[in-house]
Amino acid sequence: MSHVIEINNLVKRYKELVALDHFNLTIEEGEIFGLLGPNGSGKTTTINCILSLLSYDKGTIKVFGKEMKPNSYDLKKDIGVVMQNVAVFDELTVYENIDYFCGLYIKDKKLRKQYVEDAIDFVELSDFRKFKPKKLSGGLLRRLNIACGIAHKPKLIFFDEPTVAVDPQSRNKILEGIQELNRNGATIVYTSHYMEEVEQICSRIVIMDKGKSLAMGSKEELKGMINCTEKISVEILNLSEDYITRLQQLPDIYQVTYQDNLLKVSFRGGRHNMIHVMDVLSDYPGNLGKIYSELPTLNDVFLEITGTELRDHA
Repeated sequence: MSHVIEINNLVKRYKELVALDHFNLTIEEGEIFGLLGPNGSGKTTTINCILSLLSYDKGTIKVFGKEMKPNSYDLKKDIGVVMQNVAVFDELTVYENIDYFCGLYIKDKKLRKQYVEDAIDFVELSDFRKFKPKKLSGGLLRRLNIACGIAHKPKLIFFDEPTVAVDPQSRNKILEGIQELNRNGATIVYTSHYMEEVEQICSRIVIMDKGKSLAMGSKEELKGMINCTEKISVEILNLSEDYITRLQQLPDIYQVTYQDNLLKVSFRGGRHNMIHVMDVLSDYPGNLGKIYSELPTLNDVFLEITGTELRDHA
């Protein structure tokens, strides 16, 4: 595999705020690479620096093996960008918007027409080609935004929080489309604070916070970095401290928390952990609510590394 993106020792400051703090990153050809972190962690700043939309204070950035500069048009023609904020022209139709953005890169009219049709088919907007953006729903508008960013068939595509404020059906459609683009040969950089999306589609992930890389790897590698291997949750009212003490004495226990009538018991290994928890609670005088076991998530990785939950930041 060849390096599509290489970032070394990147520093970006906004006066007193350090947005990127000696950040390093390598993305290989053919990956769907996830930048995961809370809002304000430096994900969008990283993308803007890669695209030379922002200057930076220190470090180097290479794209397709070449140094990226504001006038690196030979590199930029092979890059597609779908930003969080929808960027289309209100006075143009769906077709005209896609044609305009595709025309920034594809000058041959016949080829451009084919590319625009391909993009419309890809995001399934054929029935809306004469609509203007104001007549589109939020989900359709997102799809138009994607079509404008990918119509010129780029080799590298950035998706910055593309599913924010869309309905579940549109979200699934967007994620499926991103995976299809990747199968067709595009390298994808995907930023989100929705850990479920990142787990679903990304081959490798970096967890960011405060402009730093906290951990990097596949989701299996990231989960293997932490102590927690299983978390058992029990909905239970008015649990006394005695039960919590008894749970803390179980073998392979990692952490016991009880908040808002929800008991969470985390283990760092062991077998039949659910049985051990239920043995402790067998003489509980009240009724138990829902009981379920979970394998660790990326939020658990973030929680163990930083001490706070990823979703608390978002």
